[in-house]
Amino acid sequence: MTTPHAEQLALDGLAPRKRRRRAPTERESAADRPIAQVVLDVQATHLGRTFDYLVDEKQSEDARPGAMVRVRFGGQRVSGIIWNRVDSSDTPSSSLRYIERVLTPEPLVSAAMRRDVELIADAYGGTRANILRFAVPARVARVDQEQRLAESGAWQGRRRFTQTQEEARDAGFARFARSYDNARRLRDALDGTGFASFVVDALPGAARWARDLAWMIMTALLAGKPAVAVLPTNREVDDLAAVLAHDYGLRPFAPNHAANGGYSGDFAILEGSAMPPAERYRAYRAVATGQVRCAIGARSAMYAPVEGPALFAIVDDLAYQNMDGFMPYPNARGVLRLRAKAHGGVFVSLANVRSPISQWETNGDGDPSSVKETPTSGFSTAVHPLPAVVKEQSPWIRWLNRDELARLADPSIGARVPHTAVRILTKALERGPVLLSIPADGITEALSCARCHRQARCPRCTGPLEHDPRTNGVRCRWCGAAVVDWTCPGCGGDRLRVVRVGAAGTAQELAGLFRGVPIIVSSRSQPRGLIETIPCRPQIVIATPGCEPRVLPVDGNDGAAGHEYRAVAILDAWTSLYAPGVDARPDALANWMRPMALCAPRSRGGQGLLIGETDPAIAQSLMLWDSRLLAAKEIEERVQTGLPPALAAACVWGRRDAVMQAVGRLGALPGGEWGTVSVGGEDMPAMLGPVPIPQPVTVNAREFDDTADRVKAVVRVAQSRRTELATRLRTIVSRHVAAREPGELRFRLDPKDLI
Repeated sequence: MTTPHAEQLALDGLAPRKRRRRAPTERESAADRPIAQVVLDVQATHLGRTFDYLVDEKQSEDARPGAMVRVRFGGQRVSGIIWNRVDSSDTPSSSLRYIERVLTPEPLVSAAMRRDVELIADAYGGTRANILRFAVPARVARVDQEQRLAESGAWQGRRRFTQTQEEARDAGFARFARSYDNARRLRDALDGTGFASFVVDALPGAARWARDLAWMIMTALLAGKPAVAVLPTNREVDDLAAVLAHDYGLRPFAPNHAANGGYSGDFAILEGSAMPPAERYRAYRAVATGQVRCAIGARSAMYAPVEGPALFAIVDDLAYQNMDGFMPYPNARGVLRLRAKAHGGVFVSLANVRSPISQWETNGDGDPSSVKETPTSGFSTAVHPLPAVVKEQSPWIRWLNRDELARLADPSIGARVPHTAVRILTKALERGPVLLSIPADGITEALSCARCHRQARCPRCTGPLEHDPRTNGVRCRWCGAAVVDWTCPGCGGDRLRVVRVGAAGTAQELAGLFRGVPIIVSSRSQPRGLIETIPCRPQIVIATPGCEPRVLPVDGNDGAAGHEYRAVAILDAWTSLYAPGVDARPDALANWMRPMALCAPRSRGGQGLLIGETDPAIAQSLMLWDSRLLAAKEIEERVQTGLPPALAAACVWGRRDAVMQAVGRLGALPGGEWGTVSVGGEDMPAMLGPVPIPQPVTVNAREFDDTADRVKAVVRVAQSRRTELATRLRTIVSRHVAAREPGELRFRLDPKDLI
C-alpha cells in the first residue's frame, strides 16, 4: 500500500498557487554562424577566455559581435559581450546553451574597441573581462529607448563646424607656434595620417595648458579625427570644458529640446563613479555610435570607444590617479599610447613636469631607433617652450634656502616663513591674492642622517630606510634588506634620526604674521574642504597639493590679470627630502609647479618663493621652469640602479608563501632563468624584497590570519621581456586561482611606486 505524502495545512486563500510547467520553447539555431563566442562578466583570471553559446534564429540579426547579452553560466544569469560569431565549436553540442536575451540592439563594443581591449589586457597581464568591467558602463534600458526615439526624430547628425571655429583654430596654432618648438611637426601629425607620439612641456599661466590642449582637440576634430583627453581630476575636466566652450564654441553633450527629446553636443564627459549611471551610459553610447567625436574625463575616459585615427592625450601623466585601482591595474598613459599606435593616431603627453617615462621616450631629443619599443612606450618627439617665452610668462622664482638667506643677511634663518618672504608677500597682498602651498596633511616617518640631515638610503638599491619595529633595526623599504653599520655618503656620519613630516596649524601660525588679512584654507582634510574659486582681491590662500582655488575676476576685469595670484610661496620644501617613493622628486616638482603656474608672470610683477632646503635639481628645475633638468638626472640614476623605466618591473604581493612560490615559478629567484638582470653592465638580482606590507583596508578583502604575513616583491626584467613578463604572471595567477591554492596573490606591471 502506498503511503500518501504529507501535506502542509493552510488556511483558505493562503495556500500556495500551483504553477503549471511550461513546455520548453522550441528553438532553432541560426543558419549563419550559429555559435557566439561570449566574454562573460566574470573577473576570475583563470576564466579569462570566451565561452560558446548557441544563437537562436530569431536573435541572429541582433546578436552581432559587440552586443551585450544575458546568458546562463554556472547556474547564474550573467551579462557578457559577443566577441565573435563562428560556424562551429569545440564544446560538445549537448553542453551548449542558447543565449537567453540580447540586451542591446546596437553593438556596444566595436571591432576596433574589441581589439583595443585585447591589447590592453595582454599588455598588463589581465583578461578581457577585467577591462570591459570599466570600459563598458552598466546598461540603462531607458537610455536605449531615448536614443532610438531621438535618432528617429529631429536629430540629423553631427553639427558642422563653422568658419569662426576654423579661424579660432588658426589663431590657436599661431599662439602655439610662437611659444613652442616643433609646433609645426605636431600640427602636421594632427592633420595628417600615421602614428606619432609627442611629449609637450606646458608653459606656466592660469589655464595655459587647457588652451594648448583645446587647440590640439579642435585641430583633430577639424581634420576629421576623434579626440580623447584624460585629465587628473574633475577640476581639470571643468577647466578644459570651459575653454572648449569659450574659445572654440564647442557644446557639451546635453539635452537638446529641438531634437525630439534627445541629446546632442560636440564633446562628452566620461567619468566613472562621479556620474550617474544613466548619464555615463548615455555619454558612452553617444561616443560609441559616433554622435559625439570628442570625449574628455578622468581616468575612465581612457576607454572612450572612438574609431579610426584619433588624438589620445593625457595631462599630468605623473598623477597617481592615472593608475587604475583594480586588476590588472592599467595606467592611463600606457593605455592611451597603446591605443594611439593601434589606431594610427596621435599620442600627446602634456604636463608641467616631464615624467621619467616621458624623458626616456624622448631620449634627450635623440635618435628614435635608440628607444626600445614596448606595447605601452616608445620614441616620442619633445615639444618644449622657447626660452624667451618661458622667461616672459613665468614668475620670478627665488629659492630662499639657508645660503640665500645668509647672503641677504636675513636674521630669521631657520624660520618657517623668514622675514624676506613676509616682506615680499605683504607687498604682493597690496595688489591681489597670495597663495601658500603646504605639504599634504598627515604624518609620515623617514630616517635621515643626524649630522647633515640627508635622507638615509639603502646601499644596495638606494631605497629609503625605515625603522623595523619587529627587530628594532633598520631595513630598506624597497628590497627589505637589513642595514647594519650604516654611514652617510655625504658627511660620513653613522647616526640616524627620525623625521616626522606634517602640515597642521599653518593658518594659526600665519595669522600672527599677516594681521588683518583674510586667510582661507583649502584642503580635503579641513572642515571647509576644497575651495573651488576665490575672488581676485587681497587675501591669503593656504592650500595642499591639488586643492589650489581658481582666481575669478571682480569689477569687470576679465583679462589675464584677473585670474592670477600676485605671489605664490612653497612652504616646508624640506619635506621633499624625506619622501620615500620612486617618483618622490618628480612628484614634489609637480606639486610645486602646479600652484606656481597660477602666479602672474614677471612682466606683471608676479613672484614665486621656494622656502626651505631641497634637492638642488628640483629647485633649479622650478626656478628655470625646465623640468628636463630633473628628468635627465632621474634617468641617469635609474640606469645606474636598475629602476623603471630603465628596466621593466612588476610588483607581486600577497601571502608570503604564495608570493615566493609565484616568483619561483617565474624563474626570478637566484639561480632561475630570470634570476639576474643586467644593470650598468653588471648582473644584479632580478628580485627586490620581499618586504612586509600591511593587511588590506577593506574588510571583505581580508583573510585575517591568512593575511597576517603579507609581503611584496619587485621583479625586474629587460624592457624587451616586458610582454613575456605580463604573460607569465597572468598564467601563474590563473594557475594559483584555478588550483585553489591558499593565500592572496596579485601583481601589477609598471607600478607608480615600489613600496
